[in-house]
Amino acid sequence: MTLSQQEIINAICEHMAERKGLNPSQVSVQLEWEENLGFSAEVTIDGRSQYIVEANMLEAIERFILNHYNRRVFRSQLELDVEDEMFCIVKE
Repeated sequence: MTLSQQEIINAICEHMAERKGLNPSQVSVQLEWEENLGFSAEVTIDGRSQYIVEANMLEAIERFILNHYNRRVFRSQLELDVEDEMFCIVKE
């Protein structure tokens, strides 16, 4: 199974909204990848930005898969990658 870039963004929006008690539409996410730093995301809520690291992104993806696909996955089964867009491979 592979999650698209949009699904990763949705996962982070839902996760951050849940943590802050907001609606996911109030959260904006910009995915980033840098060779030196790896994967991260800039999350903007009410005009305030914060960066989350790969571990936080994977936590959001785990919850998204559980909530939307009714599958329990572990971080060791998730692999972020980027070509034209970012995506997440979910290993069996």
